This record gives sequence, structure tokens and C-alpha cells, in this order.
Amino acid sequence: MEKGAVTLKRFLTILLALGLVLGISYGPSSSHVVEAKTKIVKFKNCKDLNKVYKGGVARTAKTKNKGGKTKYKPFVSKALYDANKGRDRDKDGIACER
Repeated sequence: MEKGAVTLKRFLTILLALGLVLGISYGPSSSHVVEAKTKIVKFKNCKDLNKVYKGGVARTAKTKNKGGKTKYKPFVSKALYDANKGRDRDKDGIACER
């Protein structure tokens, strides 16, 4: 092979590897993907909500429970929490926590 062809092949290999690394590093985060696939449902009561989301629904991942010790970790979804905001009796940002 010619020296120019080897240099071009090496350059393209490096460029492809760099593209793969950057694509994986800066791809969509998993929390955004879950949020997009979550069907927004307004539940009739906490019993129905807890059948689907055992730990309730939190507005953000940083939300802290003020109501005491819980058994399960809440599912995080701002849109789902907003739809069921009336189920958050202690107004701590987690609806129907258990």
C-alpha cells in the first residue's frame, strides 16, 4: 500500500473511534428516556397509584421525604407527579409514598 492510503485509513479509524466515544458520552441520559416513555395517568386514589408505582411518584430525584420512613423508593417523574399532585398529603414533593 501507498503511504498516503495508510495515513488516510489511520485518520478515518481515529475519527470513527472519536465519534463513537463522543456519541456515547454525550448521548441522551436514561432519565429523559424514561420520562418520555412514561404514560401520564391521573390516578383515582393512592391505592391505585401504588399498584403501578410502589414507592409513589416524586417530582424530582432530589426530593426528600418529610413524612417518615418509607419502604420503597419513589418513581421520579415531574409530569406524573403534577397530574397526581392532590395525592401528596404532606406536600413534600412525593405523591403516595410508602
